[in-house]
Amino acid sequence: MATQVLAMWEKFRGVPGGQRAFSLAFTWKAPYFRSIRPRFVQVSPNYASLVLPKRRAVQNHIGTVHAIAVCNGLEAAMGALAEATVPNGKRWLPKGMEVAYLAKSTSDLTCSAETDPDAWAAGPDVPVRVKATRDDGTVVVEGTINLWVTDKK
Repeated sequence: MATQVLAMWEKFRGVPGGQRAFSLAFTWKAPYFRSIRPRFVQVSPNYASLVLPKRRAVQNHIGTVHAIAVCNGLEAAMGALAEATVPNGKRWLPKGMEVAYLAKSTSDLTCSAETDPDAWAAGPDVPVRVKATRDDGTVVVEGTINLWVTDKK
């Protein structure tokens, strides 16, 4: 059975403005992510991606996308993936994040999250690989967000 997030993505993705509507609904449910204005481009089991627009509100003192804004984008992608993937009767919580800053974030960024399908059954620790990529294909941040997956109470 599809989760609410996945069902909403499937409903909206094929209609004009649907990705924008999904992105707004996602940030309505998790308001902290509104600060980065994510534009989701894919949500599916074991994979999600979004565009984090480079704009003044997310820039640091040298004019690049601030590292914490990038981490917010990665966490939003991970959250959409987790909601689209978590098995029925389970819940997830982020446990920690380890990232490496590899290059300057000088453009809009594509933030993506990916898991191995077998990891969800093996749990309770589920590693989610995350990365942020510039428009020119350069990976600027990559790492892992570790989830704790347990039975719903």
